[in-house]
Amino acid sequence: MVIVRLSLKLYIIWTDIRFVILSCNHIKKVSNMTGKQFLNAVANGQSDIIQILLDILTETSSAYCVIGGLAVNAYVEPLVSLDLDIVVAIKDIEVTINFAEKRGLKVEKFEHSVNLKSFNSDLRIQLQTDHRYQEFIPRAELKEILGYKMMVAVLEDVLQGKVWAYMDHTRRKSKRQKDLADIMRLIESYPYLNARLPSKLQEELKDK
Repeated sequence: MVIVRLSLKLYIIWTDIRFVILSCNHIKKVSNMTGKQFLNAVANGQSDIIQILLDILTETSSAYCVIGGLAVNAYVEPLVSLDLDIVVAIKDIEVTINFAEKRGLKVEKFEHSVNLKSFNSDLRIQLQTDHRYQEFIPRAELKEILGYKMMVAVLEDVLQGKVWAYMDHTRRKSKRQKDLADIMRLIESYPYLNARLPSKLQEELKDK
């Protein structure tokens, strides 16, 4: 997971295997980048995998919505993440996968998700196939995140997805901690959402 707080004057990028600090000498260059350029630079991207996916979804007329950390960015101060979580309508999943393979993306299928990867980018795309998320799609709204126009789950659904992810104890602890951080970001910006959290999670957040 890579997280970059865009508002910082000293950009710190964390990955599972290394710390990289971009010195102040490079800030001017970074600040001149568009959101897309910066994200793809962080991802060592030789190709814009997010735009490729969005084009596929448009070409196939697939119904979808973005969830997860990138969706959180639509509602609070943005962070850059190398993970894109997205829900595609069940009827459109197979055609989306087929087009992705034709575009050279590597497809990996799991019980509740399909992962898409490219050798030309460190960005990781996960198609969430858990049926609970399907109801998010009709309520989704068009938003712009880091220069990309995409359908994004509404605020309350973004929070619900994060709660489901955090409450899933089969996920890695590091992933769940990121989910909790995103929940806290949303609650801090929209305090009324606290009432939508499970009581156990509300109590847990009181200690944070």
